[in-house]
Amino acid sequence: MSHATQDHATLSKQFNKDEARVNWHDETLWFVRQKRDKMAFSLSEWELLRGAASAIKDNVLSNLHDYLVEFEAKAQQNGVHVHWAANGAEHNQIVHSILKNHGVTQMVKSKSMLTEECHLNEYLAKNGVEVIDTDLGERIVQMREEPPSHIVLPAIHLKKEDVGETFHQHLGTEKGNKDPQYLTEAARQHLREKFLTRKLALTGVNFAIAETGEFVVCTNEGNADMGAHLADVHIACMGFEKILPKREHLGVFLRLLARSATGQPITTYSSHFKKPREGQEMHIVIVDNGRSTQLGRADFRNSLKCIRCAACFNTCPVYRRSGGHSYHTAIAGPIGSILAPNLDMARNADLPFASTLCGSCSNVCPVKIDIHDQLYKWRQVLVQEGHAPLSKKLMMRGMTFTLSNPKVYRLGGKIGRWALRNAPFMVNNGLNPWFSQRDMPEAPKESFREWYLKRQKE
Repeated sequence: MSHATQDHATLSKQFNKDEARVNWHDETLWFVRQKRDKMAFSLSEWELLRGAASAIKDNVLSNLHDYLVEFEAKAQQNGVHVHWAANGAEHNQIVHSILKNHGVTQMVKSKSMLTEECHLNEYLAKNGVEVIDTDLGERIVQMREEPPSHIVLPAIHLKKEDVGETFHQHLGTEKGNKDPQYLTEAARQHLREKFLTRKLALTGVNFAIAETGEFVVCTNEGNADMGAHLADVHIACMGFEKILPKREHLGVFLRLLARSATGQPITTYSSHFKKPREGQEMHIVIVDNGRSTQLGRADFRNSLKCIRCAACFNTCPVYRRSGGHSYHTAIAGPIGSILAPNLDMARNADLPFASTLCGSCSNVCPVKIDIHDQLYKWRQVLVQEGHAPLSKKLMMRGMTFTLSNPKVYRLGGKIGRWALRNAPFMVNNGLNPWFSQRDMPEAPKESFREWYLKRQKE
């Protein structure tokens, strides 16, 4: 399912047709945000951890070349094959070539937002490879042929009734049975057979350690471990910004990640992969795909600090009420809105405007990314590059003219007040997007300037 031709406002309108579901989506994500707050406030050193994580990532971004070369050398010493991909297409071709070398046409995959970004599933499907997503939320949306709507909770837009119907269609469960325990057991039985019969597993990478050449994968379901431990070939795919300099830095990030993401002290499984077991083959694919461009943008390089916790999603008043699919990109929410324009400015020009600039995202970010500042700065860049809609350009020119001419401004105010009082249909109509969701204010009896001049005379 592709939303590429529609913008955030249009897709949000579709999501908002079901008001009860929107309210439920909003409340559920706010509940996760509250769990994050309880965890954060229970640690007296929380702000010190955030500061340390931000500083470590600053160091990484300033010395990426050295750390990546060190990581490659150490990983190769550990017996791991290291591949470099300049973009999503190269990443997909590398993964496919490993599959072909082993004659594999069926594989299991744990959660990897990088492969979503590179559209790996679609690419492999076109090339005759069956990919089974083993994260439960990812598997649900895969069956429904939908993209994930959230990077930690991929099926958060669905209710248990939706899952029951999906499993009835695809797994043959009882129609109408929405009991979570029953549905989870059905998924376990379905996925266990896949784990046992697939010879190749792909995982993402949460952190890669330059000092040791190892990488860490964090899951709550253990599906990455199950796939990687049973498979003859393990492929791990990572954006190049996932590097940490030393193993000791992991403690900072593992304490921040789960608390920020789900309000847990730590993920259930934080699995370290250093070298292949005997008889196994291990590959790491390190991907750029626009990251070096973002690194070169002084105003936006901080976005590469992201550890994909989704705390900014859970707090964002726009995301909570518009749903992840309205962002028409692999990574939704506030962080996605500052990453996506870097990949394709024209296609994603609407996303930095899908924000109130309230700053809540920056407040909860565990690595202190200045998300709301970057949203504001992207707006300037997009307008300067000519990506604003013509209607908005004309409106802003009109406002510039009006606000720079006092007589025109005063006349406009008088006409507006008269229209609101005597001809409300002139502003309360379909041409006014504000009115479609709000009531227009009552017209004041006089302008501030008129009131001020009168007061001066008195």
